Amino acid sequence: MSYVSTRGQLAVTQTAIDIPSDAPVQSLPAPGQSSPGAPPITVIQPSRPWVSLNLPDLWHYRELLYFLIWRDVKVRYKQTAIGALWAILQPFLTMVVFSVVFGRLLGVKSPNIPYPILLFAALLPWQLFANSLTQSAASLVANQSLVAKVYFPRLIVPAAAALSGLVDFAIASVILLGMMFYYGIAPTMAILAAPAFVLLTVVTALTVGLWLSAINVRYRDVRHTIPFLTQFWMFVSPVMYPLSIIPEKWRTLYALNPMVGAIEGFRWALLGNAYSPGPETVVSIFVVLALLIGGVVYFRRMEQTFADVV
Repeated sequence: MSYVSTRGQLAVTQTAIDIPSDAPVQSLPAPGQSSPGAPPITVIQPSRPWVSLNLPDLWHYRELLYFLIWRDVKVRYKQTAIGALWAILQPFLTMVVFSVVFGRLLGVKSPNIPYPILLFAALLPWQLFANSLTQSAASLVANQSLVAKVYFPRLIVPAAAALSGLVDFAIASVILLGMMFYYGIAPTMAILAAPAFVLLTVVTALTVGLWLSAINVRYRDVRHTIPFLTQFWMFVSPVMYPLSIIPEKWRTLYALNPMVGAIEGFRWALLGNAYSPGPETVVSIFVVLALLIGGVVYFRRMEQTFADVV
């Protein structure tokens, strides 16, 4: 059968083909298979969100994760007068105001550690958490043109938003090291545990960000809720006060807030508090893991509708 176009019209002609009787006969490949030398056949099937999480795809798209992180960092300080210095000014000025209000006026005491550095050591992981949560919760809507056009694991979008806050955290950590030198606080071997508590902070922000980003695609009320949520969460976390002022019988219940273990653990790792928040950290880790598993499953379930709704 051949097709010949003549002056805008389509003419169909039949051509006889002589096939020798002894010609070899090749069977067609089965579905999902390819014949030798032919390009591979990719079969696209609908996903099963409650069963298949396709987490290995995150590794295959790791370069995209890196470029999204780098893009978020560059956009954050684009056309700013002082650039990355905002990462230092924000926690430092907050520390000054809180030191006057809570340290001087309200008389909040810290055990064996000057209150300003106790406060600053908590503000660093807290602002890492708050900024990462805010960015990751709004990440899918902010990248709607990318989400609606090409395929990639959508988990990369909130993950990149949460990880981009580590750059600001690293810059602001220079001030904390300078304050430790000023107050004569020498780091101990516990400082080796500090990256683990930073990781707990990022995972906590990503966990909450997965839930909120998936909900934010359908209900844009989330963007109005996040400022109130982060403000309320800060007051129920040991940022302006040490964990030691919480009665011991309530500390396990208090540690259901994942940021309790992250903040107090980071303080202990850098400042060498007499009190080690071991039990509270364990409770916080289990809470984060439970919420993370549920958040990933829920995110994957809602992922099928992101391109249509966003």
